[in-house]
Amino acid sequence: MNPKKIALTFLTAIGLLGGAGHAIAQAPAKPNVVILATGGTIASRGADSLALTDYGLSKGLQPVGVEALVTAVPEIQKFANITGEQIFNVGSSKLSIDNWLTLAKRTNEILASKNVDGVVITHGTDTLEETAYFLNLVVKSAKPVVIVGSMRPSTGMSADGPLNLVNAVALAASPSARDKGVMVSMNEVISSAFSVTKTNTTNVATFKSLDGGDLGYMQNSTPYFVAQPLKRHTVHSEFDVSNLQKLPRVDINYTTLGSDGVLVDAAVAAGAKGIVNAGVGHANMPDVTLQSLKAARQKGVAIVVGSRAMSGIVTPVGQFTEAGFVTSMMHTTQKARILLMLGLTKTNDPKELQRMFEEY
Repeated sequence: MNPKKIALTFLTAIGLLGGAGHAIAQAPAKPNVVILATGGTIASRGADSLALTDYGLSKGLQPVGVEALVTAVPEIQKFANITGEQIFNVGSSKLSIDNWLTLAKRTNEILASKNVDGVVITHGTDTLEETAYFLNLVVKSAKPVVIVGSMRPSTGMSADGPLNLVNAVALAASPSARDKGVMVSMNEVISSAFSVTKTNTTNVATFKSLDGGDLGYMQNSTPYFVAQPLKRHTVHSEFDVSNLQKLPRVDINYTTLGSDGVLVDAAVAAGAKGIVNAGVGHANMPDVTLQSLKAARQKGVAIVVGSRAMSGIVTPVGQFTEAGFVTSMMHTTQKARILLMLGLTKTNDPKELQRMFEEY
């Protein structure tokens, strides 16, 4: 795909010191930040200012493109020279693995340019944390990559998109944001792609890092970091999608009281190369589910056992290790799926996969 590039501005202000014998003084050059737009609520419109949850294409309202999105927030020009690209314009609940691969490859192409200092990706919030974590594993640059969205449409009363976008650009333009991995900037909080998750359906403070903690905070559009990401990411990652056209199929089985192994068996029949089981508590599950997972492992399917709980760590347990299962450590179910998909491009060995779940 060749996304249409929309050059918004690349002008640097130059000041002159008057008087004979005085040198020409040049204002410090601003960083160059590329905004990659993918759609989502931040690019959506509602029927009126009070339409905060019912908006967009479902109401016949077309999303706005990157040019209109950026033009509506001229304050971002204070922090960087801006170039925009519309990668696609899709609500994040509709995104595909193909979209991920397109976005990752284009992001790496842009970051490889010596004329680019950082990237901001506008994104819907439904799967924002998944895209962030995927990019955290496959981006090949220490330059800042910031993912941003909004919980309210651009037409909504007290829309959160404009300030979120300003903060995201300011963060991507900051030298202090280098080598922090892919970051999420929402509601004046800087989060790591590894730990952040959406915790509320509509609240603007939905994104939380329940176990890992926040990386920092945006105050008056200035980043203040309080932590460093310790997990492997970006330039420190072993994963590479530059030559990949698809990812292995990995399905999720959600455990409830009285559930069985029917969905596990169906996933195997559908061609799953891996299954993540969202267990109860510390990866516990009914015996019948366990037997189906063991049978799947005997057929060569990689099995990761985790928890449907929103926080906590699932460490290796004897019966799971003996069965050739991998434990999810601190990964949520949806992020465990992403790491397993990428891990399976390298190996099916449970010991090697367990190493990945401990390092990333």
